[in-house]
Amino acid sequence: MAHESQTSLNKAQLDLLALFNRDIAEQDWLEIKRLIRNYFAQKAMREADQLWDERGWNDQTMDDWLNSHKRTPNRQKPGESV
Repeated sequence: MAHESQTSLNKAQLDLLALFNRDIAEQDWLEIKRLIRNYFAQKAMREADQLWDERGWNDQTMDDWLNSHKRTPNRQKPGESV
């Protein structure tokens, strides 16, 4: 008998399953997905703003990053010429 792994659902997943334990109109589902996306986008922006403030970043910092060349050069294999 093959061993099958089971994935447990977390509380958020169980709550969502309970919430959607009925038919939901397509338009309602699209709106719910939009709300969830917006929530996480706003949360990410707040965290980025906090990091920006903590590190003292400004427009000049972004310009410096944009114009910097921090990429690593391509690695050559031994005996390979450019």
